Amino acid sequence: MLVWRENEELGKLSSSLFSGLMSLNALIRVYGSDQNCAVIFAGAMEVSSSQNSSSILWFFKDKGFDDKSIHDMFKRCKRLENLRREKASENWDYLRNLGIQERKLPSVIIKCPKILTFNVDATIEPMVQCLKTLATKPDEVATAIIKFPYIFSHSAEGKLCPLLGFLEALGIPEKQIGKMVLLNPRMLSYSIEPKLTKLVEFFAKLGVKEGGMIGKILVKNPFIMGYNVEKRLQPTADFLKKVGLTEPDLQKVAVNYPEVLCRDVNKVLKPNSDFLRSHGFDDRQIATVVSGYPPVLIKSIKNSLEPKIKFLVEVMGRRIQDVVDYPDFFRHGLKKSLELRQRILSQRSEDFSLNEMLYYNRKKFCLKYGST
Repeated sequence: MLVWRENEELGKLSSSLFSGLMSLNALIRVYGSDQNCAVIFAGAMEVSSSQNSSSILWFFKDKGFDDKSIHDMFKRCKRLENLRREKASENWDYLRNLGIQERKLPSVIIKCPKILTFNVDATIEPMVQCLKTLATKPDEVATAIIKFPYIFSHSAEGKLCPLLGFLEALGIPEKQIGKMVLLNPRMLSYSIEPKLTKLVEFFAKLGVKEGGMIGKILVKNPFIMGYNVEKRLQPTADFLKKVGLTEPDLQKVAVNYPEVLCRDVNKVLKPNSDFLRSHGFDDRQIATVVSGYPPVLIKSIKNSLEPKIKFLVEVMGRRIQDVVDYPDFFRHGLKKSLELRQRILSQRSEDFSLNEMLYYNRKKFCLKYGST
């Protein structure tokens, strides 16, 4: 029976094996039979693997990663077990030289540990060069990688190029496409068919079909591309119809306020609608207000709707109908706009509507009524 040597000797043997200093024939001459050789070789492989894991562990320790983060990364990315410290250092240095600050690199690696295992020349560099052609500012590529490190899991040829072609077909100018991709690099993970195709069909069914309007919506809010049509966008559109919005109203929401379509019906839109109803708005008035200023359904009840309605009724002495006549009331900030303008105008003997109070921008208001 073969007697095992100490781990230290196996460590030396593993170093010799992987540095090419000892051949298989040399092993047989030293240890006798092929069987003994196989056992020794397996032991050396095990020790070598252990030493490699230890080496990469020290790499993470040296870079300031805590034990919990290291454990989580190894659990999520099995490739780290065979990653050599030199390779990890190479990728780390590349990302740092690209413009990612050293203090931000750990968070990038924690999000996507696999980024340390990618081949720089074959995987990382081609994508970086493509992204640089889209950028207009030096730090935009680094910022995009920080936002979505998984970007290197998608090839430039297989994902980025088809995506650029799809967006261009929607009439989006090249410069705008670059801004969109770098603002929301996660879109590289979206499939053109069926995900993005369904999104285009959704807007088309709303009646948004004219001259590149769908492209303009995506430029205005690139993040809408990440939402599921069946689970989020369509239920929101259906709720807005139930509130009383017409097809032209829905088109206005899509074009001017696409962020409203992205919000959850049960968590945001319905509670806001119920709040307005509980404060004296009837269904017809709610439909008018939402049609006039759709973001009213996604404003914070506690920080926006409630204090503004209270100010309207208790301080300004106005009726709910005044807001129905001028829904843009909810667009203005309470402290910086409503309170200041109300204080100035209340010193004048004349009556004024909400439209007269809030129609002008700050500069024109100061010229007409006095400094704010």
